[in-house]
Amino acid sequence: MAHERIEVDLPLAKVYELLCNPVHFTKFLERIDKVEKVNSQTFDYTTTIGGEEFHWTTNIIDNLRNTRFAWITINGNLNQTGTIRFTPLDNGKRTRVDFSLDYRTFFGDAEEDLAAFIESLSPQLKKDLVKFKELAETDTFKDDAVNESKEVENEVTA
Repeated sequence: MAHERIEVDLPLAKVYELLCNPVHFTKFLERIDKVEKVNSQTFDYTTTIGGEEFHWTTNIIDNLRNTRFAWITINGNLNQTGTIRFTPLDNGKRTRVDFSLDYRTFFGDAEEDLAAFIESLSPQLKKDLVKFKELAETDTFKDDAVNESKEVENEVTA
């Protein structure tokens, strides 16, 4: 299991909004190739490890607004669990994010590539959270959302 902490120079509500949507995970979690929303509580994930594609489905199990967000795997060939905790700092102007992430296999010991993936989880999560901080503080998430909306609008009018 990996646990990392980072402080983001944005209000808690904004940071929570960005992190409580797993579809955004592909923007900063380098090892996640794709996340698709199935419904409001369920998401399908895809990643590639050692040339092998892994798929799993998660359910949100805890979504306490501006406080905590957590999920567990309900199906797939990789077991991922995660918890994100949010703490306001400096009278709400900044936010501390505590991000815990764990991967396991459902079928015994991990093969070599998967074992290496799991063993390097902590340093990778640290890099990923630095990337999140940079994207969030430069409004890249907001810019991406506007661009995605325009693309959908163009497809509808074409």
